[in-house]
Amino acid sequence: MAGISHYTLPAPVFDKPVKLLIVVSPYYKEIADFQVAGARAAAEACGAEVDLIEVPGALEIPTAIAMAEKLSNYDGYVALGCVVRGETTHYDTVCNDSSRGLTLLGLQGALIGNGILTVENYEQALVRARPDDQNKGGGAAMAALHLIALARKWTGTPRGVGFRTDEGFRA
Repeated sequence: MAGISHYTLPAPVFDKPVKLLIVVSPYYKEIADFQVAGARAAAEACGAEVDLIEVPGALEIPTAIAMAEKLSNYDGYVALGCVVRGETTHYDTVCNDSSRGLTLLGLQGALIGNGILTVENYEQALVRARPDDQNKGGGAAMAALHLIALARKWTGTPRGVGFRTDEGFRA
């Protein structure tokens, strides 16, 4: 069955370099590898420089991003991982707390694309992760890049300058 189509914003265009940090939990290695490939391709399409770090699980992703936000000079972050429903309520805890952690960081000013998949089974994760299918890793990278362009538009600083063009944001 075909999914509902949705509108995708044009990729932002940057005049100044962009530095992204991908934080991935490779708990499900095949899924994580697909997500990272999609995120790297999206970042490359916008000319962004990418660093990658791995953490043990989805719950550690917000902590790693918080540390990087305080201790480094990244423009934005891409959170990647996968949580598959199991037989216990641990699934709910991991989904809710990793999402809440990323949301709180975003509300504090961190520019994050959330690509942590929360699925019922491995097959759903594969469909969402594959770059030639739903490409949620690429979508998360684009979300971070759009937030960076928006921040540059509003702040007028190297970590934020941009204006709207017919091709999308230029920052």
